[in-house]
Amino acid sequence: MLNEKIEISLNAQIKMEAQSSQFYLAMASWAETEGLTGTAKFLYTHSDEEREHMLKLVKFVNERGGRAHIPDLDAPPSTFDSVTEIFKMLLQHEVNVTASINEVVDICLSEKDYTTHNFMQWYVAEQLEEEALARNIMDKLQMIGNEKSGLYLFDRDLEQMAPAEQNKE
Repeated sequence: MLNEKIEISLNAQIKMEAQSSQFYLAMASWAETEGLTGTAKFLYTHSDEEREHMLKLVKFVNERGGRAHIPDLDAPPSTFDSVTEIFKMLLQHEVNVTASINEVVDICLSEKDYTTHNFMQWYVAEQLEEEALARNIMDKLQMIGNEKSGLYLFDRDLEQMAPAEQNKE
């Protein structure tokens, strides 16, 4: 049977992952309407990944004898000022997700639930990759600055990255 504190923290993480999926979906939709097809494709893929992360948690909670709660979600923003703003927000969001995952891991250790701790290690490793990717993208955007041709190439590069991201799991 799943410890109550751990079940509560995992359900909070389910909401975090679901909210992430919605957030990236809103970003993708905006990018698509701005003609940034590569950025949109990348973000749609990212949204799908976050939903998969949520589902993985839902199944784990239920399999361990807990009850996963499918959360109400806050509406994400629907407009953004720029691609740079999107990826700044994405990076900050990933940092917040990392903090949330670390909190779950901390609770697992304090409650001596090593099974859940072991399960959460996948999320810890995934967050290292997510933050590194977001920082790498921000570095590229800083190099480009306001140069339109650089943005065009950046968008094209993101489009080529999206399928590789889909096959990562």
